[in-house]
Amino acid sequence: MWKVGIIGATGYTGLTLLTILKTHPDVEINLLTSNTYRGKRISEVFPLLNGIMDEILVSTDENHSGKCDVYFLCLPHGKSMETAEKLYNGKSIIIDLSADFRFEDVSLYEKTYTTHTAKNLISESVFGLPELYRETIKTKKLIGNPGCYPTSAILGIYPLVKNHLIEGNVFIDSKSGVSGAGREAKLGSLFCEVSEGFRPYNIGIHRHEPEIQKEINKYQKITVKFVPHLLPMNRGILTTIYGTLNKRLTTEEAILLYRETYDCEPFIRILNPGAYPDTRFVRFSNYCDIGLKIFEDGSFVVVSAIDNLVKGASGQAVQNMNIALGIDEKTSLMSLPQYP
Repeated sequence: MWKVGIIGATGYTGLTLLTILKTHPDVEINLLTSNTYRGKRISEVFPLLNGIMDEILVSTDENHSGKCDVYFLCLPHGKSMETAEKLYNGKSIIIDLSADFRFEDVSLYEKTYTTHTAKNLISESVFGLPELYRETIKTKKLIGNPGCYPTSAILGIYPLVKNHLIEGNVFIDSKSGVSGAGREAKLGSLFCEVSEGFRPYNIGIHRHEPEIQKEINKYQKITVKFVPHLLPMNRGILTTIYGTLNKRLTTEEAILLYRETYDCEPFIRILNPGAYPDTRFVRFSNYCDIGLKIFEDGSFVVVSAIDNLVKGASGQAVQNMNIALGIDEKTSLMSLPQYP
């Protein structure tokens, strides 16, 4: 059995990891940390775990090096790098759910977030999007789990940029449930601030735009315009991508291209012509549903849907763990979406 630890276990991503890993046949959870709730039982923080998991939370700031085969870092941006530097030994696998190891270019990270204090580890890390970097993930001990918006956007557009099919700019319109903002109390996440409303935010300055842009640039040099929105629902992301093709394709031909690109990918579902994703049909699952339409003038619309806490965070982190450990990639991740 592989020993697993969750550093920062009391946020939404930590809880989602717990629910996935609890049923994993090849791992045991032997470390849960939280500075806010240290000394308490995890079931006191999350009553749904009563009688299922009652482990005591220990301080995140303690030295936990050598205790686990796999560490999941569910810490804020800027904090994970400090912990990763303490834990990294070239043996244990570290999967960081913050942005601290998503960027190969440290200057781009620092422009977007903050000063990076573990620059020596950047070359040791990989951007953990399995559908693009599976073979590299198998060889790395430090994995930068992608952001939720970038996961939905990159998977939605990858077949087109991989084949250099886009002309001009691309516009990415994403809507997310409120859990994407995290579990800590924030004015903008309060019920009365979110319920019955629908709004964009951080237009032109959202920190996920550079993450999307740098991945697309690896395949085709085009400009991305990203606009996120907040939906009055708990979880889910729906991303709509608009642009123009440089080659004439029918919708059916484009769907065939997507199916060929994602052939054998267990968590990508390409919908039939005329069918489009719905966040209800991916909730609590690691699936990414993709639908698309090509118009006669060459313009296109691609729509993708994920659960921001699963394929957009913790589920993808477990997928990365499975790959890195040589376990069947689908292990503990094949639960059906919950509906309604």
